[in-house]
Amino acid sequence: MSPAKYSVFLCFSLLCIILFKSRPVLAQTKPVFACDVTNNPGLKNFSFCDTSLDVKARVDDLVSKLTLSEKIGWLVNAAKGVSRLGIPNYEWWSEALHGVSYTGPGTKFNGAVPGATSFPQVILTAASFNESLFETIGKVVSTEARAMYNVGSAGLTFWSPNVNIFRDPRWGRGQETPGEDPLLASKYGAAYVRGLQERDGDKEGLKVAACCKHYTAYDVDNWKGIQRYNFNALVTQQDLDDTFQPPFKSCVVDGNVASVMCSYNQVNGKPTCGDPDLLAGVIRGEWKLNGYIVTDCDSLNEMFYTQKYTKTPEETAALSLNSGLDLNCGSFLGTNTQTAVNRGLVNETVIDRAVSNNFATMMRLGFFDGDPSKQLYGNLGPKDVCTPQNQELAREAARQGIVLLKNAQGSLPLSPTAIKSLAVIGPNANVSHTMLGNYEGSPCKYTTPLQGLTASVATVYQPGCADTSCATAQVDAAKTIAAAADAVVLVMGSDQSIERESLDRVAITLPGQQQLLVSEVAKVSKGPVILVIMSGGGMDVQFAKDDPKISSIMWVGFPGEAGGAAIADVIFGYYNPSGRLPMTWYPESYVEKVNMTDMNMRPDPSTGYPGRSYRFYKGPTVFSFGDGLSYSKFNHQLIKAPKLVFVPLEEGHVCLSSACRSIDAVEHSCKNLAFDIHLSIKNTGKISGSHTIFLFSSPPQVHNSPQKHLLGFQKLHLAPQGEGVVRFNVDVCKHLSLVDEKGNRKVALGEHLLHVGSLTHLLNLRV
Repeated sequence: MSPAKYSVFLCFSLLCIILFKSRPVLAQTKPVFACDVTNNPGLKNFSFCDTSLDVKARVDDLVSKLTLSEKIGWLVNAAKGVSRLGIPNYEWWSEALHGVSYTGPGTKFNGAVPGATSFPQVILTAASFNESLFETIGKVVSTEARAMYNVGSAGLTFWSPNVNIFRDPRWGRGQETPGEDPLLASKYGAAYVRGLQERDGDKEGLKVAACCKHYTAYDVDNWKGIQRYNFNALVTQQDLDDTFQPPFKSCVVDGNVASVMCSYNQVNGKPTCGDPDLLAGVIRGEWKLNGYIVTDCDSLNEMFYTQKYTKTPEETAALSLNSGLDLNCGSFLGTNTQTAVNRGLVNETVIDRAVSNNFATMMRLGFFDGDPSKQLYGNLGPKDVCTPQNQELAREAARQGIVLLKNAQGSLPLSPTAIKSLAVIGPNANVSHTMLGNYEGSPCKYTTPLQGLTASVATVYQPGCADTSCATAQVDAAKTIAAAADAVVLVMGSDQSIERESLDRVAITLPGQQQLLVSEVAKVSKGPVILVIMSGGGMDVQFAKDDPKISSIMWVGFPGEAGGAAIADVIFGYYNPSGRLPMTWYPESYVEKVNMTDMNMRPDPSTGYPGRSYRFYKGPTVFSFGDGLSYSKFNHQLIKAPKLVFVPLEEGHVCLSSACRSIDAVEHSCKNLAFDIHLSIKNTGKISGSHTIFLFSSPPQVHNSPQKHLLGFQKLHLAPQGEGVVRFNVDVCKHLSLVDEKGNRKVALGEHLLHVGSLTHLLNLRV
């Protein structure tokens, strides 16, 4: 048999086998959608299929045609189709935290789309402090998501991003968040949501529907046996309003997010998914959410069975719906809502409101507009997933996020021509899947750290540990290759066995005998020793910071599918690092002293409680929020900033006749009350690079105010000896205000100290 005939025969045989064996479970190749008027012309008579009508009119028409049982079918993530109205089943649960994910039943990778671009885990992308990058990644992810939807591999509703505050370094899910700062988390959330959702030329429509989660004060998963499912977060009104809530508010108000997910935990004794003040009051009432509120998965089960918050399941169902919930991830509302209605615990009009919010979202997505191939994104398909441009963006995002934390005697960048042999050591040195972090999808491809480094120089590799837990370090083998090499790269840190959803850390040192391995290798090395830490949370690596034999330290988060290439780009100087830490790196003594479940952000001198985050914590750090080095030096010069700003008050205001330390941030006083700060930035180094400019303020010490807080950040790329001007517009009531003990927004009068790098400027606010 000739090779040509054989291959044809083989392909034909395999095809026959696949078709025969797979017929009952063939992968769906077409998207699910309603109002298929081509194949069912009778649907044209329904107003809800009429695209010329507005969303509300269409939703009202649809809901009026449904029975109660059919409405209840659309209160759960596995929504039940209504065949008599041409509505198919729909799965709401898909995820896209840093790329289309296989978490959740709504997305399937298969022969049509075997993988999607896997960007760095969010904590590393946040370290870029690049708002346009956040949005650009969102646009690429939504394009790939739409492409997958068009071939039946994904839905249209994605329960991302996670905008919780990374309050405690032990939290296993901190990796999913943009870090500890409310402003950064707010900017990230709104930008990523815009990237996912915004539809070309259509303000009301949605490309895909994003969801900001987990609302609110959620940041304990499983610590020393304390579980998220029944944890009661005791939070002051002040901390709630100035730390935990701002990212969610920004998602809704600035990002126009289509959904908010309530969390498992209680806040001050009330389950978040059953708190009318938090749901109907704040999300829907104050912030005016245009979309739906969804539970975290099975959280209504937890509310009833674990928290035992109500006496019957029907009461839990009624409480959540009456509180403003629209959709249940799980089956709880599907099982218990009918009985709740029968017993008079919830009115059908409440269910109408819930499903109306759900259907309105689907209308905005085009789900009820007929055949998606004839719509705006109908031409997208597998060719638009894992494109070279998208994969390059994943590498660029990792490069922008990588943080250089130590670089003694300018040991980096390494010269690829001068280094003849490079020892690459560590449990994370040749990993692939670890680089993705959690809520990952199947990537387009991987470049491991070892592969990335080997592309530039000859390498010798030893893992040094069997895995990241490193119960017994293989010190001698590692020392042997280190002693013979011109330079050493140690890739250490954690993975999902150390920190993840449902697993918080107890210690924040390098796991097992990793520290021993690093120190012993450093002792025998004759050239530069570069410690690369791959982790979600910070690590106490004070030993390495203090060790003169360890010349450089880099943090690379979980850097995504192209992480190894990005690490090599920075180490060899093909890319000048510009990432900054989005969270404080505490010493181990901090976690030995501080209970993870203590939600207080502010310190308490009476008990010795040190507080949390750079805004309030006054103790020692291994590295601080905003730390990060470059291969260049950047100088700042203040060009323009006011020294005195008067806040106008209405006639007869009490603060005109008596001394006040703060005034209410109300519309009358705040109108047009803003000023500009202009700065000149110069790259005095020999390498072009990007520089992050932070504008901080230290407000007057009133109302337990932060010692320092971030007002804004910008990123600037400069050639060697290049100069640029950065402008910050400061709105007094938005940026310089603070929250008092009762949750009221106030403007502190007196001296505000503004910081940019080593520059400080005193601004006086008066009435």
